[in-house]
Amino acid sequence: MELAFSFIIPVFNRPNEIDELLQSFSNLNGDEKFEIVIIEDGSTIPSKNVIANFQEKLNITYLVKENSGPGDSRNYGMQHAKGNYFIILDSDCILPPNYLNIVKSFLMDNYIECFGGPDAAHSSFSNVQKAINFSMTAFITTGGIRGNKAQINKFQPRSFNMGLSKEAFLKTNGFGNIHPGEDPDLSIRLWKLGYQTALIPEAFVYHKRRISWPKFYKQVSKFGLVRPILNVWHPESKKITYWFPTIFILGFVFAIVLAALNYMQLLVLYGVYFLVVFLIALISTRSLVIAIQAIFATCIQFIGYGYNFLKSITILMVSGKKPEEIFPELFFKNK
Repeated sequence: MELAFSFIIPVFNRPNEIDELLQSFSNLNGDEKFEIVIIEDGSTIPSKNVIANFQEKLNITYLVKENSGPGDSRNYGMQHAKGNYFIILDSDCILPPNYLNIVKSFLMDNYIECFGGPDAAHSSFSNVQKAINFSMTAFITTGGIRGNKAQINKFQPRSFNMGLSKEAFLKTNGFGNIHPGEDPDLSIRLWKLGYQTALIPEAFVYHKRRISWPKFYKQVSKFGLVRPILNVWHPESKKITYWFPTIFILGFVFAIVLAALNYMQLLVLYGVYFLVVFLIALISTRSLVIAIQAIFATCIQFIGYGYNFLKSITILMVSGKKPEEIFPELFFKNK
């Protein structure tokens, strides 16, 4: 099968990000031809002028539509794409030069209908971005929950760096209108249809994560709210690992109570854990400041996700209402 790649990139009010991303496309190695489909999702600050600067260098299709969220925008882009294999990126990503060569080489040797790649922190990122990237990707926090190379049919690709064949898109109708959570929902529906998903460890992108501490808390809180909804839709996808952040924060509260009663052992274990986080972050980033911030990012991640995971499960069980009625802020209305 000859592969024809179309990159699918929704954007909302982020022309500067598109500029950086398209520049990285210009720097890709090899002579592989590809299409770039950029979907302007109801932006009030459009990327048209930025895209015009790259039209002669790159094969770009620029689509403009009303705002309906990233999932629906990706579907819109795939419906209009000319390729037979789609690579979905977030606008806040930067591609390393060998990205497409790595993806094509993997698919030629191990063709699969859906793949995901990891993310990394670029040297130009801020310390906060690097600390958050560590918290989101390190195995010592929650980075290992989604699966790994040894669990090829259990890895849930994320839409900041995700490949999907045209066949699989047509069979599934693409992404749903929940956000976040539209990417694991798609992965689970693919599995139900008999498709597999794979991690390509070397096909990483630099994921900028336009974020601050409050925005990070809001993001991981939504992740916590979404996961129980996915478990309701797909009961077979439930895992004990999804409870880990909740267990972590409940255990920490219990450790403080025990410490007040002069039983320090559990609190000491938490201290050892944070020390390990600090040391791994220090070794991987070679920055004392980032290592300290990584502890803070890890706490935010566990608290935001764990608390809202428990909150979502409780409300879903007690209310008897549909998720769309309970958490309307997590759902876009498709146009």
